[in-house]
Amino acid sequence: MSTVGQEDLESYLPPFGLSSFRPGQREVIETILGGRDCLCVMPTGGGKSLCYQLPAVARGGLTLVVSPLIALMKDQVDALAKRGLAATFINSTLSSDELSTRLARMAAGEYRLVYVVPERFRSNRFVDAVRRSDLRMLAIDEAHCISEWGHDFRKDYARLGYFRSLLGEPRTIALTATATPIVREDIVKLLALQDPAVFITGFSRPNLHYHVRACSSDREKDEALFGFLDETPGSGIVYASTRKRCEELGERIAARTGRPTTVYHAGLMADERRAAQDDFMLGRTQIAVATLAFGMGIDKPDVRFVVHYNLPGSLEAYYQEAGRAGRDGQRSDCLLLFGIGDRNIHQFFIESAYPSREVVAQVHRFLCGLNTNPIELTQQEVKEALNLQIGAEAIGTCEKLLESGGVLERLEAAENTAAVRLNSDLPTLVDLLPQQAKVKRQVLRAVEQWVGSQRNEWCYLQPRELLTRLPGYTLADLGRHLRELTSLAAFDYVPPFRGRAIHVRDRTRRFDDLKIDFEALEQRKNSEYEKLERVLRFARHRGCREQEILNYFGQHDSHACGRCDNCTRSGPTSRPGAASAPTSAALVDVVRMVLSGVARVSRSRSGCGKQLLAQMLCGSAAKGVTRNRLDKLSTFGLLAHARQTDVAQLIDALLVCGLLEQNELEPFRPVLALTDRGSEIMNGGRDSLPTLPIAEPIARRLIPPQQRVSKAGKSAAKLEPVSEVPEPTPSRQSPGAPEDQTSVAHAVERPQIDAAVVDGATERTLEQPTHYWTWRLLCAGFTPDECAAIRALDCEVVLDHALRAADAGLPIQANWFLSEEQIRQIDAVIGSPGVARIRPLLERLPRGTRYEAVQLVLKARGQACSA
Repeated sequence: MSTVGQEDLESYLPPFGLSSFRPGQREVIETILGGRDCLCVMPTGGGKSLCYQLPAVARGGLTLVVSPLIALMKDQVDALAKRGLAATFINSTLSSDELSTRLARMAAGEYRLVYVVPERFRSNRFVDAVRRSDLRMLAIDEAHCISEWGHDFRKDYARLGYFRSLLGEPRTIALTATATPIVREDIVKLLALQDPAVFITGFSRPNLHYHVRACSSDREKDEALFGFLDETPGSGIVYASTRKRCEELGERIAARTGRPTTVYHAGLMADERRAAQDDFMLGRTQIAVATLAFGMGIDKPDVRFVVHYNLPGSLEAYYQEAGRAGRDGQRSDCLLLFGIGDRNIHQFFIESAYPSREVVAQVHRFLCGLNTNPIELTQQEVKEALNLQIGAEAIGTCEKLLESGGVLERLEAAENTAAVRLNSDLPTLVDLLPQQAKVKRQVLRAVEQWVGSQRNEWCYLQPRELLTRLPGYTLADLGRHLRELTSLAAFDYVPPFRGRAIHVRDRTRRFDDLKIDFEALEQRKNSEYEKLERVLRFARHRGCREQEILNYFGQHDSHACGRCDNCTRSGPTSRPGAASAPTSAALVDVVRMVLSGVARVSRSRSGCGKQLLAQMLCGSAAKGVTRNRLDKLSTFGLLAHARQTDVAQLIDALLVCGLLEQNELEPFRPVLALTDRGSEIMNGGRDSLPTLPIAEPIARRLIPPQQRVSKAGKSAAKLEPVSEVPEPTPSRQSPGAPEDQTSVAHAVERPQIDAAVVDGATERTLEQPTHYWTWRLLCAGFTPDECAAIRALDCEVVLDHALRAADAGLPIQANWFLSEEQIRQIDAVIGSPGVARIRPLLERLPRGTRYEAVQLVLKARGQACSA
């Protein structure tokens, strides 16, 4: 075996367009050239490719590079070819003849590097060709795909250890940018690497600036996105979670910014995807709007920003996708727009990828109960037939599991048959076509030859086989001409089924006898949820963003980056469209009203969703509110002055901040619940509220008009007059009662009161619990009705605040709520057997305050206050 001196390594750099090594590259290359297996964890853009490309050139023989990225293969092979290095790829894009030629040339030693997809190892023909070659090294890129605990597990990757042994355990280098400690252990174990050298060059990208923006709605996301794009020039990628969202964003970005924009997702045709990627790589477009898989392996150095419009499914995925920015080492921004609804999208994906045992059993019974074979039903049709509350993708997963159990096989779409019927006894229908329609005449003649004497009945054929009679035509050409021939009354045509047809192999096997490891599936499902929770933690993290990423990947000795939004307290939140409402005691009270509403609903019933809660708090007479008797709760109408859309955005903000959470009592129907942190704030146990991701105008509208303090009134502490009329909202009064659109607080002569009493709004203080400020208003001489109007409470809550103030040791007076005669009657019978005599009196008190009235008198007397 020849050796390469360390001093000679630099001489191999010029063909790669380089003059020096990046950090860690030389050490990895020296280890490989020394004959030792290697695991290399290097950040995106750190130069992993050179770690196997240079040894391949220096040592000769064949280096086989396993990668799942077809686009990357072509890019890298083209780049190597330009530098005069012999390389090729083998994947599904090749024709049969091209494949045969490349396998022969590989076996003959004409290539130094051959890129292959892991699925290629299923082919005995391919494995035999590799065995005949002079294989010197096996390079496994994206090696995290080997581990079930990785964020992109693939079964064909997990089998590479077996194929490695078949090939004589060649020297192997496994490379990845995203591997946690447990994933690294899995890679070494599953590849059966012997005493490998492990290189971890660090996950820090000093030129990347991480920012997270919590948004309560898609509208707010759009504002933040366009504000960011307005201030961030250059090339960039905007990631979204669905094809539809990509299309919408692509159109809006192009129209709003005027910057050349392309869209990339799996719903495009292969040539459309290739054109979109080429346009972006070559700079013909500035912005690519894409689903999260786009860009894997692209090497565009000048990507100045990456925006995640939706939350990625794992921190590994986020790090990898954000890492496509700034490969040239220049400053680049990574912005994550985080909304609580993003979790629901990923939950849908996870549930679709890991359907329950019961769902798989239902699909099994349904498919085996059909008499047709093959079964040409789309996944959506199966879903609808079974009335399942899951995505159509979950049906595809069920079919894969049943295929692994030997019940059925999924046919390739190319194997689907078409059907034609000639409804005529004429010797030929060709004469019915005009002479100038030469192509259609040729196609019809080929169909007649195929059908033969079978007339007036359906004949099934595979379009590919019909093409053997029509040299020079493509499947697309054939399909178009067959459809056009249906203009003839005597010609019927049904195109092939566009999905993957199902062939049932065994209808008799019991479902319980199938060898499907549902326990392992459940473990993987739980793992996906754990990854989702970790990326949610990153989005909500209040410390250094980069440190959170580095800790996740096992790098615990890092320091704060000094660049992210949390380190600098700036970033996208200071850009146009940013929203964070200043915290005031008045806003805290509004928050506590919402939290109390959730608590009351949770006690009265199993819970409710965001919209129903907003309707209840705003005093809506909607059917959902009345049907569920939410109008009977004390929190009904507490925010009657506010718009339901504003209240809904506040609820979203509380979800983002972790004061509320969503739990599913039924699939995909989340209900709201208090978190421990939310309970603390509701009960006045915390003296601070996290910054709410909500626009200040919205926060201002949520505060009752009587509590909004004028900017010029700090010294006077005067209440700001109502200058805007809130949207009409249903009254809390009974049906048919007139609605009072004015506040009681406007109709009375208010006593003088300092600024702190009005909820401490001008002092911006949170030192006292909410009941304290109600007590201050009562002490100042405001009536309970006036307090209720000022603080947007109802009388029951005002009374409750007074009782809580008494419990806290503050003096109260019974005559705040009761007349002298009422107090005398209650006082006369307190503690005597005649308590029942005061029931008629209590019946005349407002509902919900009857027994509290007795408690009020007792607590007032206990404080030795004169009534």
